[in-house]
Amino acid sequence: MNQSIIFPDLQHWDGTQKRICFIAQQQGMNIKCYISAAKLRELNDFSKQPSVDDAATMLALFDAVRFDAEEMAEALIEAEAFDELGAVHLG
Repeated sequence: MNQSIIFPDLQHWDGTQKRICFIAQQQGMNIKCYISAAKLRELNDFSKQPSVDDAATMLALFDAVRFDAEEMAEALIEAEAFDELGAVHLG
């Protein structure tokens, strides 16, 4: 893992957009990283489970795949795949 990109333990559930927002830090800048509820279910092999989108459940799903999500975000950051606001989206 690239040590110039750091992932502090900062994340929250955005119930309106149905996604987790977590932060990456690179050269002193914060980069917002987003992963959708659908992608979290896919990574956790819960794609066929009922859609439960409460904050506690989604944060637990994120914690279970945090390392994978951070690797995906790191690859997007290194590829400079930012949106117009400077964020990356994992799907």
